[in-house]
Amino acid sequence: MDLHTDLKPSVLTPFERVKAYIALTKPRIIELLLITTVPTMFVAKEGVPSFTLVLWTLLGGTLAAGGANAINMVVDRDIDRLMERTKNRPLVTGAMTPTAALVFALTLETLAFVQLWLTVNFLSAVLAVSATAFYVFIYTMWLKRRSKQNIVIGGAAGAVPVLVGWAAVTNSLSWAPVIMFLVIFIWTPPHFWALAVRYRDDYAAADIPMLPVVASMERTAVEILIYTIALVASTALLGGVAHLGLIYAITALVLGALFIFGSVKLVQLAREGKAAEKEAMRLFSFSITYLSLLFGSMMVDVLVAPHH
Repeated sequence: MDLHTDLKPSVLTPFERVKAYIALTKPRIIELLLITTVPTMFVAKEGVPSFTLVLWTLLGGTLAAGGANAINMVVDRDIDRLMERTKNRPLVTGAMTPTAALVFALTLETLAFVQLWLTVNFLSAVLAVSATAFYVFIYTMWLKRRSKQNIVIGGAAGAVPVLVGWAAVTNSLSWAPVIMFLVIFIWTPPHFWALAVRYRDDYAAADIPMLPVVASMERTAVEILIYTIALVASTALLGGVAHLGLIYAITALVLGALFIFGSVKLVQLAREGKAAEKEAMRLFSFSITYLSLLFGSMMVDVLVAPHH
């Protein structure tokens, strides 16, 4: 990885520089990772976990995810330059050098590991940093540019925060967090492919073999539907394994039905040869709401109606 052949860093005000470093961490992605961590901690505790433990866990998770996202930007800066969606990222605009970005990223990872180990436990620290290693080496550096299965396998990194949350509370892992991991793992492809439909031309320009680039719209929509059905099945399995009650069961069923309905609609549009970008973006937006409400319902379920 050549870190010295890029744009010279721009002259920025201190505020702009801070903003650029924050942008390196992809805050909106971190937000989504944390949405799954807190409810997991409630389920693991079978009640309300310690407020300070939640804060320390979220801080460590934020640092680890931020570092992973920053390394991803260092590695992908050549293709980010080619895509409309990513052309304003800090390393494309020259807000900092790749070396500075990499040092920043590795500092975040080191802080994450040490902070989680000292304030939470060793298991959660190892899991958080392992997710970064997987995201960087398996997804970003190996699969992303080579395989249409890139996001299917690479999505595992985004499912690790539930393992971190569970380990933070119990200092162990069991079947419940593994099934939670599975839920997010299966949720990731339909979520990301729906977005990739909208940015298909971007990925094609950068020669990234995302499914909508290498397969027809109909094939992509069918794959989204298959994964969505598997997702709904995995949420049903989770209810039993984690001993969740009626609040979770009804929420999972309603949300699952809506997700399947949206996926079926996408397949129909694709089969009729109609423009499916709008529907795909609607499905992408809903997928975020889906995950937030699904995990939120676990927390409410534990608080309102304990089942243990």
